Amino acid sequence: MAERDGVDVILEQWRRERPELDPSPIGVIGRISRLARELEQRLEAVYRRHGLEPGWHDVLATLRRNGPPYQLRPTDFSGQLMLTSSGTTKRLDRLEQAGLITRGPDPDDRRATLITLTEAGHQLIDAVTEAHLDNERDLLGALTADERRQLADLLRRLQLGLPAL
Repeated sequence: MAERDGVDVILEQWRRERPELDPSPIGVIGRISRLARELEQRLEAVYRRHGLEPGWHDVLATLRRNGPPYQLRPTDFSGQLMLTSSGTTKRLDRLEQAGLITRGPDPDDRRATLITLTEAGHQLIDAVTEAHLDNERDLLGALTADERRQLADLLRRLQLGLPAL
């Protein structure tokens, strides 16, 4: 028999208390939810060791992976980070104060602003990325490479199949 976790207990309780219901979705959704919280804590620990505050990694990594000149408009961030514009602004304010990004006018559109990764931000995100990927590999250590690909495919299908809000 497979190992049991807290979600197994929840499923048993629902089956006992409401046998007419099918609680099986909890087996997936409950585990994804719990796992997301646990993974986030373990990811944030690596970020903190590199001096990053919560949420900073996503902004710096977004700029870095978009390639030279490592610039984006605030609206591009909102879409890629799935944050509200006010949430994005607060993060950008803190990152700018830390000297990891700059904000300036867009030469192609006077009404727009460009967020640019500074050299310090570039160096920091490059250093953190290696540690971050090593951490993610460790977190997935219970799965084989084939299982990781299979899980990634299933999660992609689940995400793309979600009904629109």
